Amino acid sequence: MEYRGPDDEGAWFDAEARIGLAHRRLSIIDLSECARQPMTSSDGRFVIVYNGEVYNFRELREALVSTGYAFTGHGDTEVLLAAIQCWGLDEALRRSIGMFAFALWDRRRRALSLVRDRMGIKPLYFGRVGPAVAFASELKAIRRIPWFSGEVDREALALYLRHGYVPAPRSIYRHIHKVEPGQVVTLDGSAWNEPAAKRRFWSFAEIVEEAFARPFRGSLEDGSTALKAALSDAVRQRLVSDVPLGAFFSGGLDSSIVVALMQEAASEPVQTFSIGSSRAEFDESWEAEAVARHLGTRHTSVEVTADDALAIVPDLPRIYDEPFADSSQIPTILVSRLTRRSVKVALSGDGGDEVFGGYRRYTIARELWRRVGWAPRWSRHAIARLLAATPSGLLERAFRRTRSSIERYGRPGSPEETLRKITRVLEQDGSQDLYVRLVSHWLDESPVLGLEREPTPFGRVIDERLPMEYIERMMFIDSLTYLPDDILAKVDRASMSVGLEARVPLLDHRVVGLAWSFPLEWKVGCGETKRVLRRVLERYVPRALTERPKRGFAIPMADWLRGPLRDWAEAQLDPRRLREEGYFRPGTVERKWREHIAGRADWHYQLWDVLMFQAWLEDARDDLSSDVVAEQAASRHGS
Repeated sequence: MEYRGPDDEGAWFDAEARIGLAHRRLSIIDLSECARQPMTSSDGRFVIVYNGEVYNFRELREALVSTGYAFTGHGDTEVLLAAIQCWGLDEALRRSIGMFAFALWDRRRRALSLVRDRMGIKPLYFGRVGPAVAFASELKAIRRIPWFSGEVDREALALYLRHGYVPAPRSIYRHIHKVEPGQVVTLDGSAWNEPAAKRRFWSFAEIVEEAFARPFRGSLEDGSTALKAALSDAVRQRLVSDVPLGAFFSGGLDSSIVVALMQEAASEPVQTFSIGSSRAEFDESWEAEAVARHLGTRHTSVEVTADDALAIVPDLPRIYDEPFADSSQIPTILVSRLTRRSVKVALSGDGGDEVFGGYRRYTIARELWRRVGWAPRWSRHAIARLLAATPSGLLERAFRRTRSSIERYGRPGSPEETLRKITRVLEQDGSQDLYVRLVSHWLDESPVLGLEREPTPFGRVIDERLPMEYIERMMFIDSLTYLPDDILAKVDRASMSVGLEARVPLLDHRVVGLAWSFPLEWKVGCGETKRVLRRVLERYVPRALTERPKRGFAIPMADWLRGPLRDWAEAQLDPRRLREEGYFRPGTVERKWREHIAGRADWHYQLWDVLMFQAWLEDARDDLSSDVVAEQAASRHGS
């Protein structure tokens, strides 16, 4: 993982305790050797390997100095370790504001603690590998361990096809898991084979519950003032760096407010970066340039061609490390590479949609549920069975408005596909189930995987006792699943692939807690999304510069699969290869491919899922021994 930490490396071993810690360093704060890792506490009890930043480390350092603690360097790793030594792990975590994943070895207790930050910004995998316990920021490090079997988790694969990512706590491999956001996983070094103990040092659900119990009191203007103060502090803390920093900048609401607050706190023009496209429907660069001129940033924008984007496709499996099918990964890598040429740290506006209700699908899903959710469950299921037996032509006329709602969500298809989606809406047992289905790629994985039963998407992630509106339920689901496992994973892997640290001030846990204390109509209401956030931005940027349809970070993947990516895709989807590998049913995949190529349907979401798995599988095999690959093939065909 040298690209994640190109500046330094270190290792520490304790043969008697049978443990080793290794680290690659990306030097951001305290560039001296005093900040090298692995790092041992001053009393010799703790050893840490740590990825990320504790933004309030200076305040923590002052508190520790006041107790008589003496520091040798001026970095945040030493402060975190000293806080653990002096206050204990739980209190140190409670006081820390930041993004991090770390492994802490307690030599006295002979215990290993694996810790991940509150919102899941930084990744951390762990699991049993043969006779050992292994952990790393990326799977590829674990994959290189000689005992690693590389067995694909079939249920994780099904969930990946449904969502385009593997949701935590699973990984694509059996026996390897993700540490969840806000979680501490502790392993007993005296009995490594014993099950790990898991606990939360911070719970998103508890923060939401507390916000509902103590709602914000005041007007919308009061709320925007409080939010401005919280965001200003979050941005100010994320400007601490001993290396140059800048910002990813689309000119949209979220990135504009981050850059505006950066510019307000900075003593010189902030460096901002965006990429443009020759296709107008995908190009946001001119809007970003207009806002950048208004704010006075030093802006860099580069137009990338389809060839530039397509050249990245072979690198995706290695960068994303497990199957990952959010195609906005490609422009995210491109803007990361552009940004890294000038700076080593970049702030981004990620998280604004989940925290402040920015996705259009929220209002569309609510509209759909209002139309069908009033009916008793038995009647909806009966209607679904009736629809399945009704000619699609009649259904199109009868459900034209519902079909329109589904297609406005962004995945129109054939009449048969529309019918299938409407039927799925009626079959759902509740609003949460409906939403999970609406954000799914493969609505039913069984035909392509041959599973006897469908896996549970995420479990019941919502406590029904919480007094949530429908849109709040969807925001809650996204914050626990889509945000850490898709959005944040996408940005982390893209930025760290070039040794660039990405910081996300909108996901400061204090900002998140404040936002959830606001009434829903301050987020989604009066025909607007992110209302209270817009009120903050209006203090810096005229509405006319940021009011535009939401595009997202999109690329023309449907067209590329029919054009420049066609030969590559056909090789990945070759029926003989699929049959030999034994993961997908070739007939189902081939049928969707032919329909897409012919233009009879748009299956690019589903096909990209399969293609990214195929490309990942090919890359992952390079890290496994030939004996392991042969054993896997024999096992699949034997079953």
